[in-house]
Amino acid sequence: MAPSLAAPSEQSINDALQSVTDFNTGKDFVSTRRLRGLTIKGGTVRFEVEPGYPVRSQRESIRNLLADAVRSLPGVEKVEIEISGKIEARAVKNGVKLLPSVKNVIAVASGKGGVGKSTTAVNLALALAAEGANVGMLDADIYGPSLPQMLGIGARRPESTDGETMEPVEAHGLQVMSVGLLVDDDTPMVWRGPMATRALTQLMTETRWRNLDYLVVDLPPGTGDIQLTLAQSAPLTGAVIVTTPQDIALIDARKGLKMFEKVNVPILGVVENMGIHICSGCGREEHIFGAGGGQKICDDYGVPFLGALPLDLKIREEADSGAPTVASDPESRIAEIYREIARKTAVALAGIPRDMSHKFPNIVVKNG
Repeated sequence: MAPSLAAPSEQSINDALQSVTDFNTGKDFVSTRRLRGLTIKGGTVRFEVEPGYPVRSQRESIRNLLADAVRSLPGVEKVEIEISGKIEARAVKNGVKLLPSVKNVIAVASGKGGVGKSTTAVNLALALAAEGANVGMLDADIYGPSLPQMLGIGARRPESTDGETMEPVEAHGLQVMSVGLLVDDDTPMVWRGPMATRALTQLMTETRWRNLDYLVVDLPPGTGDIQLTLAQSAPLTGAVIVTTPQDIALIDARKGLKMFEKVNVPILGVVENMGIHICSGCGREEHIFGAGGGQKICDDYGVPFLGALPLDLKIREEADSGAPTVASDPESRIAEIYREIARKTAVALAGIPRDMSHKFPNIVVKNG
């Protein structure tokens, strides 16, 4: 009988794992401290991986990459790997408290209307949920709320169990709140700026969000009172800018990006919507609104380019019907693009330092 090989050392395992690159970050799992609880018993190696972002669709790919690297070592007979779906709260600017039961808040913004921001925001939220995260959506457009229509919940009303807070409405696995759920469709919100911003603050802070990894906030277009109030006073972890390649849209997108920079909210990236149109009759590709504008903004400001979406009739039809693309056609190429955008967004957010405010003691100064 051939003698059994000695068990591998912890150092040799770490060296082998350090050769494996996370295809989402371009970095290895060891130096980024994503490995937990390494144990070696005989020829069995066990450890946990905590990517820091949701990876449901990639869990097996990540597990196989790491397992193959460890199996190549002499003495390894079995590899057991647990992929954690844990998402941690990231730091926000000083003096702003996190929302109860909400780890991270992502603002989706655009400098102007008509660029498909709300459609992008709702599919981004659905894609994050599809990857395994607990996700909520807040419709911050007080004057023109669209989420009830897009998610097919316009006839529902939020409930209150304590008379002080509201329960979010469930839709396609998301927790949702919108002023559109509180009024009739044909009721205009004839409010001045201070009333609208106060209403938005109430919707955000008086909704009983339940253990959210991400709260995606669909901002109204522009850089007015509502956007500025939210950027200054809400615990925003980061912002996503949506634009089309058109020069006019890019001018306003730059303004939105600069607004977040001025109030120290990190830009997680830029999404270019309606980048290309493919004729359903002849198959000809046309850049109706221009080409490469989203990438150019990213190059100019040094922010990530999250992805480009086509001008496609199905995206509009599915959103209007109350079942956006990621929910209604999850295996489609367009849904795949939204998931890629969601992963890049989550990876960018995971690069922000963790929130450590809960570790700081409360200091109370008393006279005498």
